[in-house]
Amino acid sequence: MRMTAMALALAAMLPGAAVAQAKPDGAITAVIGDQLADFTARDLDGAFDHASRTIRRIFGSPENFGRMVERGYPMVWDHAEARYLDLREQGGVWWQRVLLRDARGVPHVLEYKMIETEDGWRIDGVALLAGPDLGV
Repeated sequence: MRMTAMALALAAMLPGAAVAQAKPDGAITAVIGDQLADFTARDLDGAFDHASRTIRRIFGSPENFGRMVERGYPMVWDHAEARYLDLREQGGVWWQRVLLRDARGVPHVLEYKMIETEDGWRIDGVALLAGPDLGV
């Protein structure tokens, strides 16, 4: 399921709306932080609202989206700490790396694909880059 969901999310990554000229670090980290807080509170509607239209279309409902995150990204579902690493722009898309420590304190590095829409910044995909063997 995790690989299928990740493959669907990655396949859905098409160029989004126009990207802001200035580096949007605060706005991007606010969206990611809000979604992480929503997962902690088990507010699936709120977490789903931070996803792009493409991601919402793939999963169809906040409940399906929440199930995918709980099963495929347990370090997002239950995290103990989030630290924002580098933010980069590539081909008109912004990529934010985040170090998450899961509920047991194990570090994981994820990369969030961010797109700017008429409704603000949205998360258009997440990839796990490094797992528990990370020396952080």
